[in-house]
Amino acid sequence: MKKADNVAVYMYHHVCAQAGSLAVTARTFEQQIRGLAMAGYQTLGADEFADFLAGQPVPRKSVVLTFDDGYLDNWVYAHPVLKRYGMKAILFTITGLIGDGPVRPHAGQNGSVPECPPHDIAKHVMRSDQRDDVMLRWDEINAMLDAGTFEIHSHTHTHTRWDLICDTAEEKSQQLYNDLHASRQTLTDRLGAASTHLCWPQGYFDDDYRRVGNELGFSHLYTTDARGQNRSGNDPGHIYRVAIRNRPWAWLRQRTWLATHPVFGPMYNQWKARGRQR
Repeated sequence: MKKADNVAVYMYHHVCAQAGSLAVTARTFEQQIRGLAMAGYQTLGADEFADFLAGQPVPRKSVVLTFDDGYLDNWVYAHPVLKRYGMKAILFTITGLIGDGPVRPHAGQNGSVPECPPHDIAKHVMRSDQRDDVMLRWDEINAMLDAGTFEIHSHTHTHTRWDLICDTAEEKSQQLYNDLHASRQTLTDRLGAASTHLCWPQGYFDDDYRRVGNELGFSHLYTTDARGQNRSGNDPGHIYRVAIRNRPWAWLRQRTWLATHPVFGPMYNQWKARGRQR
């Protein structure tokens, strides 16, 4: 087995009928997943990825698929594609926004599927009394777990940037502690356990965030930072992720190559960093 030197971690949010901000279409998503499958890639779960970071070997063609927030369209459109190709993803769930109710239809089943609005609408609806229209239900999460298409991990309980609304570092740390504790407790109550994997809201973190996360047992911390490589032996407290666009498989293949190449990958990341600074 050829071993991976580093592993690309993809970041998705929405898989919808139409493309938009933070969204790929269901058709494009299937092209991407089919391309991975036909090229011989395998998707790693959280434990497998953690073992890789700790020094355990994984196949060279390994990737990690992550989804943020817990939108209904992850069940409606992404789940059936992952199931069809035998792939799995990590879903970072805002536990306080997940509701109860019967499982709704997904693509490929008889009958119409729920409408899944684009991100600019969904992000407002998810904060309203109508959040059930855009967010997952626990029974849908359990169905995805049973099918092996998604793992469920923490994206906090409220998705709040406490650094932006608290007056002091002490207040920020306490509010963050309460938020993360509620998320762990909800995952434990609903699913039986909570893991060491946490994704920061909007990708923001600082030393206080990391300290509080570590205190509560979160050691694998996922960012929105793409300017680095996830190499074996790296710090699990800073996991790089590549934002996936509504682009065809050829783009994803090239982007994966750039994310993992030992020479051209760092060069590309430095070039992107300079561009951001300019």
